[in-house]
Formats: sequence, structure tokens, C-alpha cells
Amino acid sequence: MDFKGWWYSQARERCEPLTVRDEYTRYILELRAVENARAVTVRRVFERLFEHYGLPQRIRSDNGSPFAAVNALLGVSRLSAWWVALGIDWERGRPGHPQDNGAHERLHRDISVEVEGVRGAHRQAALDLWREQFNHERPHEALGMRTPSALYVAAIRKYHGTPKTLEYGAMGSRKVNGCGQIQWENECYFLSRSLAGWNVGLQSLGKAVKVWFGRLLLGQIDPSSASFLRADIRPPKTVEKHENNQQNVT
Repeated sequence: MDFKGWWYSQARERCEPLTVRDEYTRYILELRAVENARAVTVRRVFERLFEHYGLPQRIRSDNGSPFAAVNALLGVSRLSAWWVALGIDWERGRPGHPQDNGAHERLHRDISVEVEGVRGAHRQAALDLWREQFNHERPHEALGMRTPSALYVAAIRKYHGTPKTLEYGAMGSRKVNGCGQIQWENECYFLSRSLAGWNVGLQSLGKAVKVWFGRLLLGQIDPSSASFLRADIRPPKTVEKHENNQQNVT
């Protein structure tokens, strides 16, 4: 999914369509001129999509808000944290590489050429009509000259709402507070504010404790230093010095 990029109509009305597409069949699940790009607004759109089409195996997005939070742990935002909690694998394209989602960018170009400029109350109706024609009337060479609707099948997994808590089996579990922290053995560890309200799993492996959010490994706790080592930050390499390689300089 992505935002097509906003434009202004002749009446100076801003339009910023949210596009959601099945990558394999090209089927457009949503093409909607949302009122804003806030996480709560986009989440409402996806709640309707999940109720109608089921839960996908994975979702791919770019690194923009509200899909990702660049400075947060693993880039997880409140919206993508919700996807992970639903058991959806989340993928991101490389920053500054729109070619990673080239077909989706081509979709946006077609929307710009054929729909951009439609005014006010007719705007969403025009987007709905374009989506209907794209899915059911336009054959695609990549699909053997078939239409997306001829191949698309809804997901098997059904959406039953947001879970109140995540299950971690034999692992311990801690709830992330409003400041993005968990407490373990009388120490506080900061994870991410994007995970506030969710519970994480703690897996003891020797002296270290791995921290999981659903199937996502966040990092590990080092009790010896009372520190949390993020999974998205590599520790500095140890520089090894050998006596036979050292030279005396005078």
C-alpha cells in the first residue's frame, strides 16, 4: 500500500488517495481519498478491508508515515504494530528506492493521468469507477491478458478484531507502558512508544533475554549492563590486535 501523492483540484480541494493492491494479481482492494494520512484514519480503512477480504500473509509499504516510524525500533509505527499483532508479516522497501515497488508506482501514474482533477463530491465516485474498470475490464499482459478479478482470491484467515493480548507460550510476558518501557528484574528498559499498550514476550537464553513482539524479534536484554540491545543496531566490531602486526614508530 501507499499514498498516491496529493494533488489539488481546480477548486483548490486537496486529494490524497490511499491505494492498496494485491501484488500477485494486481487487484486493487482500495482506492480511497482519505481525509488525512493519520494512523487512526488509515487503520479504519484497513479494518474495513480485513473484514471484507480477510487477513493477508504480509503487507508491504514504504518508509513513510503512518506505515513506518523511521526513528522507532525496527521502524515500527503504531499502525504497523497493529498489523504485526494481527499476525501479518510487515515488509518495507528500501529508503529512496521507489523501484522496489515499481508496479505500484506505475499504478499511481495511471491514476494521475486518468483521474486527477475530478472535483469535490464526484472525486470518490470517479476513483471507485476507475478501480472497478481496472479490476474487471482491463486485461494485463503480465497476467496472460486476464483481468485482476479473474485471478484474485480473498485471504483464508478471517479478521476477528484486535486481540487484547498476544500469546507467547512458555515465554514470560511484559506489557509496554505509555512511555514505551517494560520492567524486568527491577530494571526499566525502553523499547518503543509505538508498542505502548501491547505485551512482549521474554525468552531467556543463557545470560541474555530475547524480546519478541509477535513473530518480530526486537532485540535482547543484557542483564549484566542493564541495557537493551536493539535488533536493528549492530554492535561495533571488535578490533583485534596482534603483536606480530604491530610496528614501532619513532
